Amino acid sequence: MPEYIDLTHIHTDDMPVYPGDPCARLYQTSWIKENGFSDHIIEGGMHVGTHMDAPLHMIESGKLISDLRIDQFKGRGLLINARGKTKIEPDILTPYTLCKGDVILIWTGWDKKFGTDQYYKDWPYFTEEFCDRLVNADIAMVCMDTPGPDLDAPFPAHKLLLKRQILIVENVTGLETLQDKENYIIHAYPPKYMADAAPVRVFAEIL
Repeated sequence: MPEYIDLTHIHTDDMPVYPGDPCARLYQTSWIKENGFSDHIIEGGMHVGTHMDAPLHMIESGKLISDLRIDQFKGRGLLINARGKTKIEPDILTPYTLCKGDVILIWTGWDKKFGTDQYYKDWPYFTEEFCDRLVNADIAMVCMDTPGPDLDAPFPAHKLLLKRQILIVENVTGLETLQDKENYIIHAYPPKYMADAAPVRVFAEIL
């Protein structure tokens, strides 16, 4: 049997959100004992918890989540150790070989702050030069255990990546579980929303 490792934060009623975004809610509206069935309602923006950014998030006339092909949601995983870095620069890629279609995982350990006041303050961010290296390697997707590749506007990393159809997955967790794994496929499947982003279930399939 293949081994699977979940890299997704659990979506709860008290999910932390990016500063300025609307609060997220997940609450029960029906109960088996009272109504004969269970039901829940979810409210909030698309950029909550572990989620995927489609090009329309930052690129005028870019693709929606619902425009993306299913085969774009998986690829060979490559874990990049970025722990201890305040900014992610291209020299960090020196020990690695990036291939077309790869899913790059940026491991900073920042996910351990998720749910605290520190999570959305001064997280490690991508330089434009680092993004250029990812673009030139023609990767398919980049996942990170931080709130995003940029600290603030004008969001250059987002724009460089999304302009070249490189999908961005933010707020993953548990990347340390992959440090001793050699071969795996990363899967990241969002619902087919007509939106610029969507929640996503991210997991590694160990080969």
